[in-house]
Amino acid sequence: MPWNVAVEAGAVLGTAGIAARASRQRWLTRVAPLARELAIVLVLYALWRVVGTISVLKVNGAIHAGQRVWDLERAMHLPNEHGLQHLFLKSSPLIQACNVFYATVHIPSMGVFLVWLWFRHRDHYPAVRNVIALTTLWCLAIQLIPVAPPRLVPALHIVDTPALFGQTVYPAFGKSGPAQLSAMPSVHVAWAAIIGVTIVVATTTRWRWIALAHPIVTMVVVVVTGNHYWLDGVVGVIVAAAAVVFERCVRAAITRRRWTPAHTAARAAPG
Repeated sequence: MPWNVAVEAGAVLGTAGIAARASRQRWLTRVAPLARELAIVLVLYALWRVVGTISVLKVNGAIHAGQRVWDLERAMHLPNEHGLQHLFLKSSPLIQACNVFYATVHIPSMGVFLVWLWFRHRDHYPAVRNVIALTTLWCLAIQLIPVAPPRLVPALHIVDTPALFGQTVYPAFGKSGPAQLSAMPSVHVAWAAIIGVTIVVATTTRWRWIALAHPIVTMVVVVVTGNHYWLDGVVGVIVAAAAVVFERCVRAAITRRRWTPAHTAARAAPG
């Protein structure tokens, strides 16, 4: 979905939500909060696409930055992306499945997750929504500094597997579309981590731990397809964790601020 379409859809849903909230129809007042939340998600999506376009225009230094990330990983003794990709390239169906996963799972999985959370675990929704918004915005701020993914750094000899099999979602440089120079950090991994951890925390079924496979698989996929470095995913998870801490601190501060005046007034009242 183009960013301008997302903005228009968000504006329509936001306006409809405001109108529905003022309606006397009971079912409309119930739909109003959902319309508002969908509008917020669409605006965040549009912002992500716009910032990605800005990053694409800043090509100078991106390849050098990518090389520096690679060198830092080697200094940290992280696994070599080239070795893992070579292992996956031995099976064409497997690497093509990874290409499809990268291209199709990221945004739909978040959409399905938010709908599920809204209807099944509404008490967790506000905090998680805030964490997703903060994580996305902070990642976008970092991505304004262009970093070329491994597949675009010639010296690394990482194969562009989506292009190899004609499954790429990226256009040529200078054309509108998803950002190619926004490797650091990985929003794919950050969102997947939020989804997996939230399912574990919000549910009680013994099968909930399977949800942690989502961020693990996502991390592997973004690496073997040549779209991200290991550090991109690590930083994405760190950003998401920082967003959780920040959201909780702000929420606690707001709660204390609301509670203290009421508590003081209650103590001052004559017994």
